[in-house]
Amino acid sequence: MSSPVRFSSERSGQIERIVLDRPKGNVLDLEMLAAIREGIEHISEDPGSCKLLVFEGAGRHFSFGASVEEHLPETVGRMLPAFHRLFWDLERLSIPTAAVVRGQCLGGGFELALWCGLLFCDETARFAVPEVKLGVFPPIASIVLPWRVSGARSTQMILSGEPIDGMTAAHLGIADWCCEDPEDRLQKWFTQNLEGKSSIAVRAAWRASRRLLADALRNDLTSLESLYLKDLMSHTDPIEGISAFVEKRPPVWKNQ
Repeated sequence: MSSPVRFSSERSGQIERIVLDRPKGNVLDLEMLAAIREGIEHISEDPGSCKLLVFEGAGRHFSFGASVEEHLPETVGRMLPAFHRLFWDLERLSIPTAAVVRGQCLGGGFELALWCGLLFCDETARFAVPEVKLGVFPPIASIVLPWRVSGARSTQMILSGEPIDGMTAAHLGIADWCCEDPEDRLQKWFTQNLEGKSSIAVRAAWRASRRLLADALRNDLTSLESLYLKDLMSHTDPIEGISAFVEKRPPVWKNQ
């Protein structure tokens, strides 16, 4: 089977790109996560002139999110920590990140895009953290959404699970730009803001500017992961919600 991601290098190594390449959904399963982390490790070994790491999705959609099937009880103990290690890797990499989003950007895919320092989208973009509809919650979004928007707005999005469009995301500050051609906007932004600067200075400035978010990851993710795996998954409803999604039927909640 072909690799679930594609890597490319642009502008003489100043931009590295990771394309989620399993359309139409570009689902973040264990195989894709391992491939992304391997690519990040390769960049970290010799970052050289790299000043920006860009994520995008192949096809019409960025990502439908993390694999729901791998959140069933027999695999969630591997899946959730593996997903969370991706965000540790990105912070340790200390290179600015950007996401170019078109179409659906949901759940874990939305969390990945949110974690990026810059988010470019078009009007087809739809963002949501719908985990609550499956009886669970999004740990990473619980950390990073308040970084982008107010705590109250973050709570509303996590509790409702309802989507917002690209223009609304830009209005709220979830997306930095919503425009007809987000890739063109990214390239112009790079030329204006990063191209003429030292990669060493850019990476140091990135680490400095992200220290509060990195501290939140360090201080809060372990407890959120424990809340998910040890508390929430000990109940009936989360297993029912995930099973119902996989079986393509409405969930039957027991409030247990």
